[in-house]
Parts: sequence; structure tokens; C-alpha cells
Amino acid sequence: MTASSDETSGSNSDAQQLRPGLWATVNERYPGSMITKSDYVPLAHLHKSLSASRLTFVSTAGVQPHGTLPFDTVHPVGDYTFRRVPSHLKPNDLEIHQLKYPTVGAVRDLNVIFPIERLQELAAEGVIGGLSPNFFSFIGYNMNPEAFEHTLAEAIAEAVVAEGADAALLSPA
Repeated sequence: MTASSDETSGSNSDAQQLRPGLWATVNERYPGSMITKSDYVPLAHLHKSLSASRLTFVSTAGVQPHGTLPFDTVHPVGDYTFRRVPSHLKPNDLEIHQLKYPTVGAVRDLNVIFPIERLQELAAEGVIGGLSPNFFSFIGYNMNPEAFEHTLAEAIAEAVVAEGADAALLSPA
């Protein structure tokens, strides 16, 4: 893929896109995925200090509160649902439904993939202004990028806005 003069010169184009050429990189690393995306996702700018901002957390870890409907970890094209995880919970209140990555370390200390206690500490210390009432988790194994974007991603984005979050921390498992 050839970089445009905007991409190579460090102009405003780079400031508006988190990672130019992302889809080409994905397709190189995962042959057969053939994701195409001609538009870009603009970067959002925080309009107040982090210490005054409400943060939410979005993860592909497949973490959910005990007793909630498990993710469908064996469906051949993936599960396009998400779970709300109340941000006040402790790791012992949560479980992992995920088959696509080893969970041994996460079972020992959930904070390695779902840093709920670390985020609670940052809020208590005033580093961040607070936490949204819920965090969001889903399983990252989804074989249809269009369905993922138009169902799961849009539903999570709407939920994040409804929670009143000023910023979202996104983390793959």
C-alpha cells in the first residue's frame, strides 16, 4: 500500500486517524480476513482534564458478572453481544467466558486483562474524575467485520454514550 503525501508528511491527516494503513496491516497479518475500509475513524479529543472526566472501560476479554448469560464461545462466526459489568464490582464477582485465549493468568488476577480494581483506584485517587456505572465486555472472536461494526460496535458505542462517559479505555484481551 502506498502512503499518500498527507500520511508521510505528518499533516493533519495523521492527527485525524489513529493508525493510517490499519486495515492493510490486518490483512497482511491475517490472510483471508480481507477487511476493507476506505474511511477512517477520527480521533476524539478530551475537552476537560482527565481528573474531571468520567471513564468507561471496553474489553474483548469476555468478562461478565457471575450468573449472567454466558457468551456463546463455540458459535462458528462469533457472539455479537456484550455484557455490562458494574464498575463497582470486585474480581471475585466476575467470571470469564472465553475459549480463544489462555485464561490461566487472568483467572489468577483478573486485573491483567480487565483492570477493574486499578481503575477503581485511579478514580479514588482523583487521577480520573470517576467511572461510568458500567464497563462493557464482549468476546473478540467475530468472523464478520461488517456485522461486528453495525451491531456490536454500534450498540456498545450507544451504551457508552448513555452511561455519560467522557472517555473510553479500549483493551483487547
